[in-house]
Amino acid sequence: MRAIRVLSAALLTLGLAAAPAAADSSPSPSASADGKAPTQAGTSFRTAAEMDQGQTATASASTGDYLYWSFPADTGQRPTVKATVKLPDAHAAQTWQLDVYDGLRRHQSCQYGAATRTAEQGTATVDLTCVLRTVRAWSEPWANDPLPGTYYVRLTVLNLGSADLGLPVRAEVRADSRNIGGAAAVDGSLGKPLVPGIAVESEAEKDGSKSAVLSAIEPDDGWSSHWWSSRWVWTAVGGVLAALAGVGGYALTRGRGRPAYVPPGA
Repeated sequence: MRAIRVLSAALLTLGLAAAPAAADSSPSPSASADGKAPTQAGTSFRTAAEMDQGQTATASASTGDYLYWSFPADTGQRPTVKATVKLPDAHAAQTWQLDVYDGLRRHQSCQYGAATRTAEQGTATVDLTCVLRTVRAWSEPWANDPLPGTYYVRLTVLNLGSADLGLPVRAEVRADSRNIGGAAAVDGSLGKPLVPGIAVESEAEKDGSKSAVLSAIEPDDGWSSHWWSSRWVWTAVGGVLAALAGVGGYALTRGRGRPAYVPPGA
């Protein structure tokens, strides 16, 4: 029974330690104030406007322009990108599309959400949403799994009549993530996140020269170390439960010891 009490105390301690891990299922807190969000968009991957998660980036453009933004996404996060396009008062039917690419500029399909929508004639706004798959710490080279690093958002119109070409529009883009936690943990990790300039920076650190960084965006709490996840906690809890079950089963089936000696013929 003493062993059972000791294991019960250990289980209670692990349960308390698991409480922060349960908070991983809540949405990520907002980043810095929207005052620091970009107010214009880039026109290519190299000139994409950098924004943090939780910020609402805005841009004024002309219909037909390609608009690009970028944001960081780390292991265990499930990014959701939303875009709102405010259209001019008079326009023909237009189809807008929201595309998301990872740090290798591979197109990432949306797990769900309306990434392509048609704004009928006279519609004031069009809303687009793309919920990506959970970012993995590691993946096979042939796979197209989302990996930690920079993600690019491209907003553009697909079919456009010549009468609407060049009309002013205003776009708003926001990226948020939901932390999935140990449910998405995998064995293995990348050496570095897929961020533009990370190889140049690493080489400069080896040479002792001044580092050249092409992109400075990263999560507020830095890139994860990829070794810790809530799976460790729940694995330990499962081990303790198994030990308790074994001790309890033994205590119930061991009986009361050897039977009393009964002399022959008694």
